Amino acid sequence: MRIILALMASLTLLAMPAAAATVDGQKTYDLLFKDGTLNDFEKDKQLVYERKVTNLAKPESGAHNTGDIILRIAPEDETLVALTFRQGEAFRRMGSFPGSVGNPMIMVFYESVVRDMAEAAGGSPYYIRNRVKEALVQPTDVEEGEAMFNGESVPTKTIRLAPFKDDPNSDRMQGFGDLELTVTMSEAVPGWYLGFEAAVIHEASGEPIYRAVTTLDGKKDLE
Repeated sequence: MRIILALMASLTLLAMPAAAATVDGQKTYDLLFKDGTLNDFEKDKQLVYERKVTNLAKPESGAHNTGDIILRIAPEDETLVALTFRQGEAFRRMGSFPGSVGNPMIMVFYESVVRDMAEAAGGSPYYIRNRVKEALVQPTDVEEGEAMFNGESVPTKTIRLAPFKDDPNSDRMQGFGDLELTVTMSEAVPGWYLGFEAAVIHEASGEPIYRAVTTLDGKKDLE
């Protein structure tokens, strides 16, 4: 097995999920880490993902991690895809990844949640990462539905994960024991992933303690 989140507010569902089928852990993993999603990606194009983060425990972290993530073919090696984080005119490289194994945005999502939770709730990032990794290979429901993308209705598959459900240490996680991860995917969008969400909602107020939403804005010409 190779290396290795509620559809986003900016993506309007046309209908509630039409069906939910339970799949085994291998199928869960295969959907989340789908092969070949960038096989035909053009070197003169880029995928733009919008990321918005709310973090009541560390508001400055939310502001620091809100921006656009740009995916393109790496200019130095066409077998790699490069990710860049952009806030206004400021840029920073996020790394390069083998394009043959699929879209690295799933790894960005997974690792950013581990980092944000460790910063906000404390505890070992290794423990958090291991629990999230375990959730990625558990049997789960795959919800089929529809969403709007670029003005058109597209079919979607949505997987929701609760990595700390029934965790014996959840009462020490500053509310993150209720963390829910949602990944929404579609064959009809470039790069497979339509959006990701990680959310912790305050039980009494209904307000987010933490929410990180990443949505595909679209495929665009290189700037």
